[in-house]
Amino acid sequence: MTVSKDAFTHPRETWDKRFETEEYIFGTEPNAYLKSQQALFVKGGSALVIADGEGRNSVWLAQQGLSVDAFDISPNAVAKAARLAASAGVQVAYSTCRWEDWDWRSAAYDHVVGIFFQFADPVARQRLFELMARALKPGGLMLIQGYSPKQLEFNTGGPGRLDFLYDESLLRNSFPDFDVLELRTYEEYVVEGPRHQGMSGLIGMVARKR
Repeated sequence: MTVSKDAFTHPRETWDKRFETEEYIFGTEPNAYLKSQQALFVKGGSALVIADGEGRNSVWLAQQGLSVDAFDISPNAVAKAARLAASAGVQVAYSTCRWEDWDWRSAAYDHVVGIFFQFADPVARQRLFELMARALKPGGLMLIQGYSPKQLEFNTGGPGRLDFLYDESLLRNSFPDFDVLELRTYEEYVVEGPRHQGMSGLIGMVARKR
């Protein structure tokens, strides 16, 4: 599902309308890249999931035995996430807020996870990345999955704007105090609910804070 320009100018209203259906438009299964890193998530750790949407990723992390905080700008999405967590028998601390309004406590989490959160322009994105890095404990892990510039050819989701997409140089340079454990650009057929399917240009990074 490609993001319309309204999602940038009126994000809460746009996403809340998209999430008002009872259907989980991005599905209830975790993101494939996140799931592929399952061995990294040790029971008893803590995680923050940013722009979590309907909860598929935060619920999966809670099922791994983590203490999970998550936020999203859409009240409808957060309500659906809470229902998903309840049906899965796990607890997640959900908040409805903009990323600018989240309580970015320093060294608060063992993991910070961001999946397809390409809603910020380059200036705002750099600030968001700085806050994500600050929220991690030393030795903590950052996991990011996003769209690469190749996604403009596929047009199967994402912001549809080159300056909002990620490449390997951008991610490396945005986290200078991290050791990159994995960074790969690849193409894959994505199946994430009824509104997010198709061949996609992707990038995934796992990095450890020094």
